[in-house]
Amino acid sequence: MPGAIQIRREILTALLEQARSEALRECCGLLAGRGGVITRAFQATNAADVTTKAYEIAPEELFRLMRQIRAAGLELLGIYHSHPVGENQPSVHDIERAYYPAAAYFILSPRTDVPQPVRAFEIRDGQVAELEIQVV
Repeated sequence: MPGAIQIRREILTALLEQARSEALRECCGLLAGRGGVITRAFQATNAADVTTKAYEIAPEELFRLMRQIRAAGLELLGIYHSHPVGENQPSVHDIERAYYPAAAYFILSPRTDVPQPVRAFEIRDGQVAELEIQVV
């Protein structure tokens, strides 16, 4: 594995709860913190058509969330979304739309039968590497 990302336990728990409460469509949001440790999740509304297996944060909401992150003195460390069906690894669509190469991409599974319901990836220039998630 190329690296690791640290996240607070309560944030990880909240992400799984959100994925399970929105199990019929992909949930999404931004992850922020300081010093490489994710300390806050900023939920977003999935603006993608409900019939697609995709997520999209509307530009207005994305800009508003980025302003909130900066105002809180935090930095963007990750982006998350769920895969209600299938494996929680980056899809071709996820890889094509990985516009923030410095961010960790968290993919959640609402299913209880998967060995790793939360996985994180580094996606740069179309290349994917799984990150170790360190819970702090």
